[in-house]
Formats: sequence, structure tokens, C-alpha cells
Amino acid sequence: MKKITIYTNKNCAYCAQLKESLEKENIKFKEIDTLENKSKWQEVVNLTGMPTTPTILYDKEYLVAGRDFPNPTQVINILKNFKSSSFDDSRKTLERIKTLNYHINIAFGRLDQLLRQIETNTKKEENEHKSTD
Repeated sequence: MKKITIYTNKNCAYCAQLKESLEKENIKFKEIDTLENKSKWQEVVNLTGMPTTPTILYDKEYLVAGRDFPNPTQVINILKNFKSSSFDDSRKTLERIKTLNYHINIAFGRLDQLLRQIETNTKKEENEHKSTD
């Protein structure tokens, strides 16, 4: 397994849980405390847009808690099965933008459905209220 760097902070219980899980799996890592390495951490945040710990750097890829993995077991699985992409950065970026666009479209569709349900329920309540007047 290639070098793993984990950005953590002392107040992060999830970071402690992840480190413990990695140690149980005998996965070696380098820890960088975000509070002690503010400049380096700010570079990571500027790149990912996510000021979230733990954040893992593995094979030039950043894995951010919540965005890329929901729990330590999942990230361990990702690390153990990680394969570097043969595509260049511009192609990977294009595909990620397309995926993001898809997810945004799905989210707006769900929001539209919810708003229509609220509108229907509101009109129904208004009509019921008018009929009792």
C-alpha cells in the first residue's frame, strides 16, 4: 500500500476512531494535525472545498469524510481496493462535473416534488377551511 496521510485534529472523535481502525488493520499512516499545520491544511481546504476532518491523502487523491466515505470501514475498503486512474486530470474533472450535475438535477427534482406536495396540501387545507366558513 502506498503512503497514506491523514489530516486530523485533537478534538475530532471521528479522527480518533479512524486512526484506531487503521491501526487494527495494520495500515500505516502519517498524521498531520490541522491545528498545528494551519498553512498546509488551508491548502487542502482550498483544493477540496471541504474543511472536514479526517481527510485522507492517498496516491494524489483526497478522500473527505462524509463526501467520499461514511465510516472507517468504508474508507479502509477504499484504500485496500484503490486503483489509480489511467485518465488524465482534465478527463477525470469532466466526468466528476457530469456526475455532480446529475446529482444536482436529481436533488432539484426531489425538491420540486416536495414543493408540489406542500402546495397541494396547502390548497386542500384552504379549500376545507373555506367550506367550513
